[in-house]
Amino acid sequence: MSKGTRYPLGVILAGGLATRMGGGDKGLLKIGGQTLLSRVVARLGPQVKGMALNANGDPGRFADLNLPVLQDSIDGFAGPLAGVLAGLDWAAEQGADCIVSVAADTPFFPLDLADRLIRESEGQGHPLVLATTPRLGDELLKSGGGKRLDRHPTFGLWPVALRDDLRKALNNGLRKVVLWTDKHEGREALFPVGQVDPFFNVNTPEDLIQAEKMLEQT
Repeated sequence: MSKGTRYPLGVILAGGLATRMGGGDKGLLKIGGQTLLSRVVARLGPQVKGMALNANGDPGRFADLNLPVLQDSIDGFAGPLAGVLAGLDWAAEQGADCIVSVAADTPFFPLDLADRLIRESEGQGHPLVLATTPRLGDELLKSGGGKRLDRHPTFGLWPVALRDDLRKALNNGLRKVVLWTDKHEGREALFPVGQVDPFFNVNTPEDLIQAEKMLEQT
């Protein structure tokens, strides 16, 4: 494991269209009197050596965060992988060899996210790991057991060395994260789900209300 992997940069992905929320920036919505983004910054900051925000449009609306704002370089809102690519290009300029990505609308993600992703990457030629949580499927529940995994593709460890491969894949129309990570033998880091789902994300007004309730349990 290289020094750059032990001390990655962090990239907050906020480039989506928020259609289920009616548009706008989900990260600027508030729970407990603080924006989702400010909560994400507070959780990610101690885990990385520097941070940037991936967001499109006027960067001035995020000025209070004092973070570099990275625009997608792939046109047409190409999904989270476009944000990852923007982060990798920025990390390359900083001389880093990997980034940890998180979503701007997920305020409860693990405080040891980066550490556990990095530990799972040991021995990989290029550090590439997605976060997962256990899920008990309906059919398995009926049959009496068997855990499946939910992958969380906006939470991952990504290698700068593969950024040109990712750029080519996006320009060729790739949008599904796991198709690219599986191609490059990506791994998965399993995180437990306790009283609060650590990867609960706010997609709808109802989710925002639920997040307020979950905040009381953390």
